[in-house]
Amino acid sequence: MLVRNLRAVHPAWIIAVLTLLALVAGAAFRSTTGALFEPLESEFGGTRTGTSGAVTLNLVVYGLTAPFAAAAMERLGVKRVVIAGLALTALGSGLTVVMTELWQLWLLWGLFVGTGTGVMALVFGSIVANRWFATRRGLVMGFFSGANACGQLVFLPLIVALTHHPGWRAAALASALVAAAIIPFMALFFADSPQAIGRRPFGEDPAQPVPAPGPAKISAGRLALTVLRDSLSSRAFWILVFTFWVCGWSTNGLIQTHFIPAAHDHGMPAATAAGLLALIGVFDIAGTVASGWLTDRFNPALLLVAYYGLRGLSLVFVNSLLGPGIEPPLWLFIVFYGLDWVATVPPTVALCRIHFGLERAGIVFGWVFASHMVGAGVAAAAAGWIRESTGSYLLAWVSAAVLCGLAALSLLALRRAPEPEREPVPEAAA
Repeated sequence: MLVRNLRAVHPAWIIAVLTLLALVAGAAFRSTTGALFEPLESEFGGTRTGTSGAVTLNLVVYGLTAPFAAAAMERLGVKRVVIAGLALTALGSGLTVVMTELWQLWLLWGLFVGTGTGVMALVFGSIVANRWFATRRGLVMGFFSGANACGQLVFLPLIVALTHHPGWRAAALASALVAAAIIPFMALFFADSPQAIGRRPFGEDPAQPVPAPGPAKISAGRLALTVLRDSLSSRAFWILVFTFWVCGWSTNGLIQTHFIPAAHDHGMPAATAAGLLALIGVFDIAGTVASGWLTDRFNPALLLVAYYGLRGLSLVFVNSLLGPGIEPPLWLFIVFYGLDWVATVPPTVALCRIHFGLERAGIVFGWVFASHMVGAGVAAAAAGWIRESTGSYLLAWVSAAVLCGLAALSLLALRRAPEPEREPVPEAAA
């Protein structure tokens, strides 16, 4: 009976589950950085600026890897590229247990793990959603976006506990083992596309002709750069780049990286702050799935106006909410920020598809996502410098609030009809 039921399930849903596992593996590492700041500084004598710099390099490499990873998936196949990313993440995180100086953190976190997790960024999810689903793409992308929150939810409390006993090396090793454990599942059960196994995307009209693979023309790197060059003349591209840059600044760069040390500055125990950050992850799952459902039904640009505007408003008050204990207003912030955390992803992916077409959407979103992580990297370094220079994170919270307001205003320009359809993207070389 179980085997018969499994055969009745469209393979797109099995691929979606495997994609979720890979995204969670990447998120397992992302949940460690803020929790490991103080132990690393204590052992190696580093400063907050130094450790923040390693995170900045990680975030920037992570983001800049994404568009080239998307093009490599077109050229080499999704499965090969993702398995390589998982292996690189496991290697980089695992080698931190034997490092002896802080500069090695820049190499391992910045280059090894930055590249590996960049392969498993949400660009991977967007390619899977676009290839395997003809309907419910927004909802599926909502689940993929929530995978980051799920990884944070599952692993952050464990990471904090391991950091306290037996130590931060155990926490780093745990992240490495999670990434390594996903590799066999991807190798055995993942497929690059429905056509590769003789199926159609979920929800596609059976009368729709199955597209034949096009001729190989250009390399993956050139493909990524060609799509970037063609997109630079689009106002929609620049708006999406700016708004996702702000999204990265206000989430991964600021809250995820600095919330725990900022709360500790106000007398809150690190374990309590980590629990609150994990709780943001709980509500993020609900928020992103709901955002995906809304994206399938409403104008995605107007959804983003609301998301960024409300996020900016909440950041104005966060510094005054932190203290030794948890008061009701802080609970309100945690719930709201969790619901809004990456709710921006499904509408942004939809706008890439609407304005640039299905064939270009994955790589365009790769470049947009790169701006997200560059914004996160700049924020991680800037917030660390602000804290070290002024003794407080107040200016960091306020600057993020202003940027969110500007992002909301800029998106009003995308509420009208999309730009004319573009020429098909050239095929990547085999």
